[in-house]
Amino acid sequence: MAVSEAIENYLETIYILSQKQSEVHAIDICSYLSYSRPTVSITLRQMREHGLVTVNEDNHIFLTEEGQRIAVHMYERHELLTNMLMLLGVSREAAMRDACKIEHDLSDETFEAIKRHMEQYKK
Repeated sequence: MAVSEAIENYLETIYILSQKQSEVHAIDICSYLSYSRPTVSITLRQMREHGLVTVNEDNHIFLTEEGQRIAVHMYERHELLTNMLMLLGVSREAAMRDACKIEHDLSDETFEAIKRHMEQYKK
């Protein structure tokens, strides 16, 4: 299944929130992304239908194995691109904003090349 940029953002958001707090609810996603509750509810329903998230009886949202795979992939891209842009002298805020735009359109080939190049800065 092809996942849209919007779904990638939601998955990444759920992943980030789950790293910071023990429970993720729709309202947390609304706050993090500055989206309305109806918008988030519609998207969460689509994500459940595609097997990317589950929601338990207490309305806690969990990533499925596939949802987690996509979320971690997008988070890795975002972090690496943010760090690369900051190394170029871009402010953290602008780097984070721009990385969010770039991460979705970058080919795997290009991302892997950037990743290899950035390895030299870890030393």
